[in-house]
Amino acid sequence: MADLRERVQSEYEAIQKTLTAMPPGNRLVKLSTLELAGVATLLHNFYNGVETILKQVLLAQGIPIPEGPAWHRDLLTASAEHQIISESTAEELKQFLAFRHFFSHAYALDLDPRRMESLVARVCDAFQSLSHDVNRLL
Repeated sequence: MADLRERVQSEYEAIQKTLTAMPPGNRLVKLSTLELAGVATLLHNFYNGVETILKQVLLAQGIPIPEGPAWHRDLLTASAEHQIISESTAEELKQFLAFRHFFSHAYALDLDPRRMESLVARVCDAFQSLSHDVNRLL
């Protein structure tokens, strides 16, 4: 369990650095396309960190990692079903999962700062919910 705790803590630190680099959500409309793409990358990095944590906890509990084309969604569902995260945390994280999917398949020119504002405004709360839930198990 100590090894898991260390891996999760390391991921928390990486996520915290990512969040520190995030600009305030209400300033996104003033950013250039390149800067907006940078913010989108930070949001994507945040959710990648979430998935890394969830996979580590599932593996530590002997629960297989979902596979297949919908594994990202199934990972979130499995984490809630196995009470690694609460249903409310899973619901909160679904917004970031949807953005991860969009970002992975879109062009930077398709980014809408107004749609990203709510994610940037909620990312710290989402991280706090995740870490609260996961820390219960550590």
